[in-house]
Amino acid sequence: MIDQGEIRRQEYLGRINRVIDYIRANLTSDLRLDTLARVANFSAYHFHRLFTAIVGETVNAHIRRLRMQRAASQLIYNPKMSITRIATDCGFSSPSSFARDFRQTFGMSASQFRAGGQDSIARVREALSQEGAEFSGSSAVNAVRTPMECTIEVKTMPEFHVAYIRHVGQYNKIGESFDRLMRWAGPRGLLRFPETSMLAIYHDGPDVTPIAHLRSDACVTVPMGTRVEGEVGLMTIPGGKFAVAHVEIDPSQYGEAWDRLIADWLPRSGYQPDDRLCYEMYLNDPNTHPEKKHIVDICEPIRPL
Repeated sequence: MIDQGEIRRQEYLGRINRVIDYIRANLTSDLRLDTLARVANFSAYHFHRLFTAIVGETVNAHIRRLRMQRAASQLIYNPKMSITRIATDCGFSSPSSFARDFRQTFGMSASQFRAGGQDSIARVREALSQEGAEFSGSSAVNAVRTPMECTIEVKTMPEFHVAYIRHVGQYNKIGESFDRLMRWAGPRGLLRFPETSMLAIYHDGPDVTPIAHLRSDACVTVPMGTRVEGEVGLMTIPGGKFAVAHVEIDPSQYGEAWDRLIADWLPRSGYQPDDRLCYEMYLNDPNTHPEKKHIVDICEPIRPL
């Protein structure tokens, strides 16, 4: 028997996910509550209560956290961009409001954070951990390198149209969302391998984002016009220039593979990250690999430094 309560819950979750996607795509805009409520198709009063209950933070806190996360990334990886420009690009109304919020969030000024580089990230993690926040793994600056097959090159990637189910929490548990997505896509005839591709999108930097707020999407490519419902959403992953790390790894090496791309290769490359979505593309069935290895393309959007 179909659980009507679960169907309604998934519909609410899908609407809130559309708002989260809208916020990410419009961080530099004036994200008024009534605008976001219209995206969710709720009244402003009920929307704010539902958002807080489902996401675990208020709308304003969520927007502020995403803007701070983007600012922290730009300070580390865009060394030529002025702090005033970063404040504007992250949606702050003035340099003074950015400076106040940044110090309140990270316990140091933006210039101090930039000067400290990866050490600043480690300090932020330690401070937040003392306040009870839980993080996944260790920061890149302390990562231990193990043998793996890894080649990195710059590629122009196509645009992907995908159906997705959002996962909140530890990134390495996204498989639970993939299981639900496959149960949805299979009966609808949408799994047409090898034409169909499976991807995972990662929205938050695990170095500065507590586990409770990590968001990722289990995705499968679908034809344009595919209809979705409930917790299943649709999105377009923008194409363009990407740094692509082609790796053959054990399941435990995903974090290290990302570190090799972001912490090792990127600072020496002449490129910097931009604000398009980063993702993993899964290229094999590990169960058919003689060593059960995962063959993956890790794709980070870039632009010239």
